[in-house]
Amino acid sequence: MPFDVDAFLHSSGVARTLVEYRPGSVLYAQGDPADTVFHLKDGRVKLSVLSRTGKEAIVATLGPGDFVGEGALAGHPRRMGTATAVVATTALVIEKVEMQRVLHEQHALSDRFIAYMLSRNIRVEADLVDQLFNQSEKRLARALLLLARYGKLDGPHRILPKISQEVLAGMIGTTRSRVNFFMNKFRKLGFIEYGGNLKINTALLTVVLHD
Repeated sequence: MPFDVDAFLHSSGVARTLVEYRPGSVLYAQGDPADTVFHLKDGRVKLSVLSRTGKEAIVATLGPGDFVGEGALAGHPRRMGTATAVVATTALVIEKVEMQRVLHEQHALSDRFIAYMLSRNIRVEADLVDQLFNQSEKRLARALLLLARYGKLDGPHRILPKISQEVLAGMIGTTRSRVNFFMNKFRKLGFIEYGGNLKINTALLTVVLHD
């Protein structure tokens, strides 16, 4: 039987377990042993790093289909940051040794993983450029579009679960008051809509593309 990558990544089995996390739950904390890899089935996870002075920086937000904690495969003995569920999240927790074995034996999974890591690297570079050169309004618009999975093959989903303005502020490196100001501006312009959840309209792309 050919190896079914999707079946492997979406079900419990040998040395892997599907785990549900409530909003605010910690998947792993900075300094914990790096002995597992996570694959997100649904939900949203933020990756943050705490400095020696106690200042937190959000370095990434990840969603369905993303891997979390893959640094364990690169030989890192300890977690370099903290992964926290922003909304209700389901993840497949795979033991490091099992992930290494399957990547080595199953080319279909290793191809998927390599493609993901290349895409992730491009996203990290784009995030760095965004932080260095773009104003906070444009950074917020880009963050919302990414959260809505704009440009993904399975998106845009457009509807986002509730996410706090504090988290958004941390993602783009500004204050909550600035995020509140821009969110109100986007709503008045029809770029976003509030209801029980947050709806992202593709017209928000004009903020990112505007010079």
